[in-house]
Amino acid sequence: MAEPRNYNDIRAWSVVRAYLSAASKYPWFFTAAVIATLIVEGENVLEPLYLKQVVDLLSKGTPTEAVLIAIYTALGIYALLYFSGWAGRRIASYLTVELEAEVIRDLFNTSAATLLAHSHEFFISNFTGTLTRRVTRYTRAFESFFDNIIFNFLPAIFFVIGILIVLSLKSILLGLGLLAWTLLFIGIQYAMVRYYQPLRIERSAADSATTGTLSDAVLNHATITTFASLDRERSIFGKVVDHWYTATRNSWLSNNYIAGVQGVLVMAIEFIFFVLIIYFWQQGTATVGDFVLIQAYLTILMDRIWGIGRNMRELYDVFADATEMLDIIELPNDIVDAPDARPLAVREGQIVFDHVRFEYRDGQTVFEDCDITIAPHEKVAFVGPSGAGKSTITKLLLRLYNVSGGAITIDGQDIALATQESVREAIAFVPQEQSLFHRTLMENIRYGRADATDDEVIEAAKQAHCLEFIERYSDGFDTMVGERGVKLSGGERQRVAIARAILKNAPILVLDEATSSLDSESESLIQDALAKLMQGKTVIAIAHRLSTIMHMDRIIVMENGRIALSGTHTELLSQESNLYKKLWEIQAGGFIAEDEDPI
Repeated sequence: MAEPRNYNDIRAWSVVRAYLSAASKYPWFFTAAVIATLIVEGENVLEPLYLKQVVDLLSKGTPTEAVLIAIYTALGIYALLYFSGWAGRRIASYLTVELEAEVIRDLFNTSAATLLAHSHEFFISNFTGTLTRRVTRYTRAFESFFDNIIFNFLPAIFFVIGILIVLSLKSILLGLGLLAWTLLFIGIQYAMVRYYQPLRIERSAADSATTGTLSDAVLNHATITTFASLDRERSIFGKVVDHWYTATRNSWLSNNYIAGVQGVLVMAIEFIFFVLIIYFWQQGTATVGDFVLIQAYLTILMDRIWGIGRNMRELYDVFADATEMLDIIELPNDIVDAPDARPLAVREGQIVFDHVRFEYRDGQTVFEDCDITIAPHEKVAFVGPSGAGKSTITKLLLRLYNVSGGAITIDGQDIALATQESVREAIAFVPQEQSLFHRTLMENIRYGRADATDDEVIEAAKQAHCLEFIERYSDGFDTMVGERGVKLSGGERQRVAIARAILKNAPILVLDEATSSLDSESESLIQDALAKLMQGKTVIAIAHRLSTIMHMDRIIVMENGRIALSGTHTELLSQESNLYKKLWEIQAGGFIAEDEDPI
């Protein structure tokens, strides 16, 4: 889980390195854009020189032929420079569009892949809305970052260097004065932007919290409605928005303070330069054209320098937005493949929990010394009260968590030394709570095996008794199921999950309350399909409804993270008072006929 952000953390250079690294994959676009920008600023430096020349020629009074030729020559060069600047801007804009589109696509792919690779623990500890918001802000902030570099910072640097050279040739005093003022201006702006940066980070975090809270409420709209809690949710969201309001207002006000200081510095430099140029004119070392030159330079320079302050604030907004996602990108994954991990090779399907110890991150210990051996093709059910550790067995087997001690092996291979992908490919998992993609029924069932044909998907759906409800839809298998499958009932979603498992046909099958959302009629339809699905596979079934696991090869009763009992249904009931017998009596299991064929 990402650690809470310290609002005083400044990670500007980390973001810059990440973005420049992404842009460096397209060196031709980057280099050409920089060269085009240099051409544009060269034109901006040279244009006023020829404008000065025209003004000086015009001020001579008599328009002789030589003067007119000189004037039109200067105007011709001025026009040529203007055209080259226009062309440079168009080229720079085109190259920037190409580069930004490429890089943003890469950033979307890499950041999404990095996010999705994080552990189960990470996702259950973070708002879904907040995480998606971080990805989009991180990727799209690159556009603002690169626009500022190409269209603001580099042009300002090139232009300042150019006019410093020109003015220094005219007067070393003007050149040094402008250099000193430029450095002072940028230094003050940088210090103020850094000083107020915590406000921007807090604003960015508040924005993410607002999105996450709203997303959480939207996803739980049914719960809000059924519990008549609209006013409560309004109050909760209102408090989050109030924090956003305070953080955003403070951030925006800081921009106003910075702009005020900028205005004072700009007025000062303009006044000082006008006084200097008038002094040089009095001394006979400056012409009217020099006055026009200085005015033109100051006009462009003020726009550039003023822009630097504004762009610094925009860049630090980018840094604040990008930092949240960068934290996730740099956050070590809880579950990683071993350096020499190899694909798991399942030959028989034997599963062994060898002195397994496990505790959750909050310190809650589930297993201290868990020893379980499941023979190849054996069908084992785990029962027991809530919190006994049944579902944790499946999570550890799927490597959603790493064991704290001991080992879990499949056919003698430690799953911690096998690739995660190969471990999960070897297991077909039907969870208790189904969550489908907002895609078609065909796509959701095919998730069990990506290369399955339509006929294979339809056959799996038939075996899972999905056709009974799919045929009711006018679009059939092309029906969209809604976000998380909300358009389907719980039982229908569970049948889709079973169809996935049938299609996957993995050697190990894990059923976590696989029929819990089915009514009695639907359950009877599914039982035959599950019985066929389990043939020739190693099966682990988690169940609360004991009637569904009566005919398993072995039933393991868990209590407080340890194995309390183990045996067949008949063996456990034949023993004196025990937990399984008590659970069976509570569920009135004795009224189920022995000749029934539950799973």
